[in-house]
Amino acid sequence: MKALFRLALAAGVLPLAGCGSSAPVPGPVTSDEAQALDQAAEMLDSRPSDVPSDAATP
Repeated sequence: MKALFRLALAAGVLPLAGCGSSAPVPGPVTSDEAQALDQAAEMLDSRPSDVPSDAATP
């Protein structure tokens, strides 16, 4: 009975082993690629938008 409990406990805990990874890079992307993507996103965010905001539309 103890063996079954230990097996069930291990089966419940093992999937959590991958949670909380210290690597901030999502998916199959190198850290250099992630940095380049972050820089591109910052550049796009800093550009003025030609599209009117929702508040400006009736």
